[in-house]
Amino acid sequence: MVTRRRLLQIAGVSAVGVLAARLSIPRALRAPIPRELEGEAAQFLEGLFADLDRSKVWDMHSHLIGTGDGGSGCRVSDTLRSQLNPVERFRYDVYLAATGVKEDGDMDRTYVERVLDLQRLANPQGRMILLALDEVVEPGGTVRPGVVPFYTPNDYVLAVAREHREFEPGVSIHPYRTDAVERLNSAHSKGARLVKWLPSVQHIDPSSPECDAFYEGLAELGIPLLSHAGEEVAMPGEQQALGNPLLLRRALDAGVKVIMAHGASLGSNVDLDESEGRRTRKPSWELLLRLMKDPRYERQLFADISAITQFNRCGDPLRAFLCESDLHYRLVNGSDYPLPAIDPLISTWKLVHEGYLTSRERMLCNAVYDANPLLFDFAVKRCLKVEEGGRTHRFSPNIFETSWLFS
Repeated sequence: MVTRRRLLQIAGVSAVGVLAARLSIPRALRAPIPRELEGEAAQFLEGLFADLDRSKVWDMHSHLIGTGDGGSGCRVSDTLRSQLNPVERFRYDVYLAATGVKEDGDMDRTYVERVLDLQRLANPQGRMILLALDEVVEPGGTVRPGVVPFYTPNDYVLAVAREHREFEPGVSIHPYRTDAVERLNSAHSKGARLVKWLPSVQHIDPSSPECDAFYEGLAELGIPLLSHAGEEVAMPGEQQALGNPLLLRRALDAGVKVIMAHGASLGSNVDLDESEGRRTRKPSWELLLRLMKDPRYERQLFADISAITQFNRCGDPLRAFLCESDLHYRLVNGSDYPLPAIDPLISTWKLVHEGYLTSRERMLCNAVYDANPLLFDFAVKRCLKVEEGGRTHRFSPNIFETSWLFS
């Protein structure tokens, strides 16, 4: 018979085990210190860059985060940092481990230095677009500070990009702000390359008429809108339905240049093109491809392939985008840093198992990870291939020469 005392003992041991895992796993996942590649790994990378103009190779999706300890204005939500919320605190600890920095009162500076080291070692001739993230704003313009997990103000992104030539600024402006268009014009005058949205986290409905004035401003200035599409799992999103790619049709119809992040490669959404009352759910990436094949949006709609090699995305979506070679001129590359530095997220073993990599390529890519997670993400994508219809399909080199999109 299991007694109450025995149940309490089991619960106590389980709690200790969970606590130990929460404390030890982030330490085990701590990212390697950036260093130069040597020997066979260095030769391997040279081959992957051989047919590319390095100055045109831009990482157009990477995140700038901080705690505000250096006066950046950045914030991390109380939900993520609280020890009373072990799941979200674990998520935060894993992110910290991936960045290789610590909450030691100097995180703002050390995070920038770490990303700068990675970029200079990866491709000093290229650029990284660093992304801000705006607050949640309700319809009508009421701002709700502290809701987004990581708040990064535009002024900080713009300042870091001014200071370091390796970086370009990607701002984030919630379209429901009463001064959204003014903020857009100001950011454009200071060199902003794009505007980033994360609809499910920021509570943005891209199909809302409240976005129309902002869309008009984006179209007039020619600034691309980088919007997350599909399910969001890296940060807790309260309104996943807002990631439906079809909701961005309103922006496209307004003449906005739209980049859908991650190729909408995760989750499913309601097919809004079906008759009301008989709507079904479709994989998000299928809805994105439907829009990309609409000739009306040929010069406006693009997709980035950031995160598409992660273990939970590298099935049908990755295969489809590799095989859709006619659309490769509308794909662009981004790393989604710091996520590539979380070792288990991109499983080279699974990529070999699925036929995307050879065992030798896996070995070399893993050696690259040990020196530079940014280069690892690039190397994996350059090696990917799939056999389909008697042909070998790879991502075209132009996908990695992304600077043209921001000219």
